[in-house]
Amino acid sequence: MSSHASATKRVLLRSGKSPFDVLSVEDALHRDVIATNSGNLIFSDAAHKILQTPDTEVFSNGIGTDVTAAARINEEYDAFVVPLANAFRPSFEGRLKRMTRLIRKLRIPVVVLGVGAQTGVGYDPARLKPMEESVRDFCSAVLERSASIGVRGEFTERYLRDMGFSDVEVIGCPSMFLYGRRLDVRKRRPELTAGSRIAVNGSHDAVRANGLGRILAHAHENYPNLRFIGQNISDARQLHWRDLSDPNARVTAMPTHPDHPMYREDKVRVYVDPVTWIDELRPFDFSFGSRIHGNIAALLAGTPATVLCGDSRTLELCRYFEIPYQLLEKAAKDPASADPARLYEQADFSGLTGNHAERFDRFAAFLDRNGLRNTFTHGDSGAAFDARMRSLSFPPAVRPWNDADLSSLSSRFGWLHTRVGELTKENVQLQRDLARSRKTVVAAPAAPSVYRRARRVVGRALHSGRK
Repeated sequence: MSSHASATKRVLLRSGKSPFDVLSVEDALHRDVIATNSGNLIFSDAAHKILQTPDTEVFSNGIGTDVTAAARINEEYDAFVVPLANAFRPSFEGRLKRMTRLIRKLRIPVVVLGVGAQTGVGYDPARLKPMEESVRDFCSAVLERSASIGVRGEFTERYLRDMGFSDVEVIGCPSMFLYGRRLDVRKRRPELTAGSRIAVNGSHDAVRANGLGRILAHAHENYPNLRFIGQNISDARQLHWRDLSDPNARVTAMPTHPDHPMYREDKVRVYVDPVTWIDELRPFDFSFGSRIHGNIAALLAGTPATVLCGDSRTLELCRYFEIPYQLLEKAAKDPASADPARLYEQADFSGLTGNHAERFDRFAAFLDRNGLRNTFTHGDSGAAFDARMRSLSFPPAVRPWNDADLSSLSSRFGWLHTRVGELTKENVQLQRDLARSRKTVVAAPAAPSVYRRARRVVGRALHSGRK
C-alpha cells in the first residue's frame, strides 16, 4: 500500500485520457486517445465518475501499458483499476500479456471492471483456445490482488469458470452506470415515421462481412434524417483529413468513406468526447446498429435503442442489461426486418429500466468487496463531476470535410504548421544525439557495431517523426 493510504485514496485508472482533458480534434486524432474506438471512452469516463468520491482521487494512466512504471505506481497510488471490454480475443493477446507483466509487479490492489471474451453469438470458445494460457495468467495475477474479477456477462463468466476460476462476478459494463441507479429510457413517440431522427452505427467488419451494409442502404433510402455515428480512429481520420491510408478505407460501403452518399450529405459524425456524443443523441428518436457502446450512448441520453448483435461481446451485454436486440446475421438476410420503425415497435424497455437499480446495487457491492467506494453511495452522486464537465468547452463532433471555407482550412493547417515545427525541433535534437553518439563510440572496442546500432535507432526515430 502506498503512503497515501491513510489520507485521500489515489486510484490509477486505465483510460485513454481523463474526462476533464479537453483536446482539439487534431490532437485527439494524432494521439489516438480513443484507443482506436471511441466506445472505450464511454466506459472509462463512467468509471472515473463512479470512483471519484470526497476521499478518492482518480487519475488516468493513458491506454498504454508501461511495465517499467510498476515501482512508481506502487509508490504513488493505492489501487489500479482496469476497465476492459473484449480483452479476451486473439488480437489483444500481446497487450494482455504486457498488462499481466505489469500487474505481477504491483503490490497494490488491482480491480478489473467488466472484462469480456469475444467469440460468435453461438458462444463457442474454440477460437480462444490458443490464448487460454495468457488469459489464465492474467486472471491469476489479478485475483492475487483483488477479491474477484468483474466480467461483462454470461459467456465470459462461464468461460472463466470452465478454466477453474470461481471468484468471477457478472457486473456488465460501468458505462451503463454513468447515472447510478437512474436510467430513464422511454419511447417519446408512438411510432417512427419517415421524418424521425434516427442514429445508426456499425463496424467495418459488420459492413464488410456481416451484411450491415444492406441494412444501412435500406435505412438511408427510407429515412432522410438518418445519421451514421462512427467510432474507429480510421473513421474520424477519414472525416477530418480524408485520410484513406488505413486498410478500413477499402470498405467503401461504410458511411465514413468519402465516396459514400451519407458522407457527401454530411450525415456522418464521430465523437472524441462522450459528453458531446451523449448530448447530441438526446433529441434523436431512435438508435440502432451493431456497436454496443454506440447504442449505450443513446440509452444514456434517454433515447431508445436496439443492438444488432454479431458476436458474444454485444450479445452477453444485451442479455445482462435487457437491452433490446436482434441477431445481425438474421437481420442482414432481410434488411426490411431491421427497418428502424419495425425495431422501434418491437423494442421493450421495461426490463432494461425496471431492473436497472438491482444491477447497479450488484455493481456497487462488487466495488465494496474490492475496497472501492462509489460516488452514488459514498459521495455526491457525481454532482461535482457533472458541474466540472459543464464548465469545460469540448470540441464538436468530427464531421465530413466537404467544404473549403477558410475556417475549416485554418484549424487544420494551423495544427499541421505547429506540428511540422515540433517535428523539425525533434529532428534537430535527434541529429545532435546521433553526432554525440558517433563521437562517443568511435574509440570503443566495438565502435563500428555500436555505431551502426545507434544509427539504426536514430534513423527509425527520424522516419517515425516524418510520418
